[in-house]
Amino acid sequence: MVEAVMFWSEPNNLSHWDFEAGPDGKRFAGKVKAASVAAAAENRERQCVLHHVDVVAVHGFPLDWNHWTVHQWPDKLDEIQAVTDLPVWVSQVRASTFGAEEMHVFGLHRTAELLLGHAERIHRYSLFDLPRAWPATTRHCEAEGSAHYRHFYMGLLREDGTPKLAARDFAAYTPRMGICQWFHFQDHRLEDAVRWLRRLGVKRLRTGLSWADSLRPAADAWFDRQMLALDGFDTTVTFCLTPETHGLRPNHTSPPKRVEDFAEFCARMTRRYAS
Repeated sequence: MVEAVMFWSEPNNLSHWDFEAGPDGKRFAGKVKAASVAAAAENRERQCVLHHVDVVAVHGFPLDWNHWTVHQWPDKLDEIQAVTDLPVWVSQVRASTFGAEEMHVFGLHRTAELLLGHAERIHRYSLFDLPRAWPATTRHCEAEGSAHYRHFYMGLLREDGTPKLAARDFAAYTPRMGICQWFHFQDHRLEDAVRWLRRLGVKRLRTGLSWADSLRPAADAWFDRQMLALDGFDTTVTFCLTPETHGLRPNHTSPPKRVEDFAEFCARMTRRYAS
């Protein structure tokens, strides 16, 4: 079941999404408003910037990237909750095993202690490590040093599907804590992911449907397969990634040339899977 749809970018993240925001954030805000109106028209049970949306979502990675400590999570949530009456979800929180799996375990337990009961939804990223043969979306790639390589070590499971130390403990926090897991086009991990999510007791899942992938041959068949496999979870579907032909620059992190094109994709996906 699709629980929510999410219009995602990272307009304040200067690593690779800074172009999204535009002057004073107007470009990002315009895209979200157009997409939310289109999606809400397809599913009026939940009226999907702030009066156009139902929830504000935040990410935080203090053990890998952010310049604040994991212990500051409550303060960071308070900062957001002080400026909006909307619920605040933590849609992506993570710690890598780049340095040591023991740090991964600590990150899981400490983050759960600090966030459970303070945010209505928490999605931990991710179930699987990112395969080393796949690209990690960063602006400077390997020139970023360990910051780039940490992208490949976020999972509870290694690339080969074997569990890490934290996997044995994660079930203690489900179903209160969910998982964020992205699936690539025709992802070979889909069925294994569903089996592991059920094994771990996961109820809430965040994943994505790619606007860029929607232009591939047989895209709807893949989307149907993905969403059917995930039907047993309360799923937040994130609409993201711009086709190169539709961006202000030929990159999937670019804002669209026309927000109406992105809004049409969001409306079509909402109509197909959430109405």
